[in-house]
Amino acid sequence: MSSRKLITAARVVTGPGGLSAEDGAVLTDGDTVIAAGRRTEVEALADERDERIDLPGTTVLPGLVDAHVHLVFDAGTDPVGTLEGQDDEALLAVMRERAARLVASGVTTVRDLGDRGRLTLRLREEIESGAVPGPRIVAATTPVTPKGGHCWFLGGEVGSERELRNLVWRNAELGADVIKVMATGGALTRGGPATWQAQFGAGELAVVVEEARGAGLPVAAHAHGTAGIEAAVTAGVDTLEHCTWMTEDGNDLRDDVLDAVVERGIRVCPTVSPHWRMLPTVFGTERAERLFGQVRTMAERGVRFIAGTDAGVQRAGFDGLRQSLTFFEHIGMPAPRVLDMATTEAADALGAGGRAGLLAPGRPADLIAVSGDPRSGLEALTDLRFVMSRGELIPPQRAV
Repeated sequence: MSSRKLITAARVVTGPGGLSAEDGAVLTDGDTVIAAGRRTEVEALADERDERIDLPGTTVLPGLVDAHVHLVFDAGTDPVGTLEGQDDEALLAVMRERAARLVASGVTTVRDLGDRGRLTLRLREEIESGAVPGPRIVAATTPVTPKGGHCWFLGGEVGSERELRNLVWRNAELGADVIKVMATGGALTRGGPATWQAQFGAGELAVVVEEARGAGLPVAAHAHGTAGIEAAVTAGVDTLEHCTWMTEDGNDLRDDVLDAVVERGIRVCPTVSPHWRMLPTVFGTERAERLFGQVRTMAERGVRFIAGTDAGVQRAGFDGLRQSLTFFEHIGMPAPRVLDMATTEAADALGAGGRAGLLAPGRPADLIAVSGDPRSGLEALTDLRFVMSRGELIPPQRAV
């Protein structure tokens, strides 16, 4: 039986900016795309032995990328408490379930930005061997944090420059794809530094960047507070996670720092909750609108966003990326630009550009199909009709 599949659809998105082929098709062979584009051109490369999958009325897209997840957390009301009550084998078992939910929701690549015991590396091996379903994993493994700092319980506490350098190199040697550093505090860590407080200075963060560069790895900085954002930008990190511009008494989006983010091409992952529509109720209308406005300002100033949900933290499930993306359309971003955030832009930022984010010859056979045309409105993403990961068909999660 042929391993080749010919998928036909109303349209196929083949490039950034909504570039697409109407009456399109994709031809795959095993886990590789052979051709993608207009149906007549792709069909000319197929033969009668190829399995044909017709998806009328749909748009075929590259598989989505969630650039910020935590597979060790359960998305419940107390993810840290749940984590601490599980040994590594029990934790790995539920991580498998979360990975399966991600890929069934159309997310075929994730960047996991902090685990315990480097369990994402074990899970990645299982997924890549075909033993369990799941997305491609770009793994940070153990995040760097000061003694008692944010997410200290994941095992990455450092108390000196030597310990900092050693942790970065240890992560790299064991197979990490990115170094995660906690530039500020976070609400998930009880009794730790406040979310807005900087945990490292620019000099210490520069050491992280230097060591990571020596290992050929990018650096992702958890940075809520304005001071921590400034320090991370000065140090030369590759991505800013959250980037909420918090201060002790509010928010302070600094124009000079934002200019540097844009000029240096630092990607920003705002980690928008799938339940973003509830934020005015949770935070109050005024604060929610201020947060929404900051993201809108960053977009208008030319920040290169990548999509991420912080899946695993409180109420951020492993099937929420498609809902999260609608936030960016709500603040005025064009739908094609938002789709790029979750495909080509995210894959490029993760260093996975050759393994995700685009439907083209030689690229991985990771793709989804949704009803309608999401380039005209992202609500179309809510009706997921088809998922292929590594050339294998995955039963899609239809209801959102």
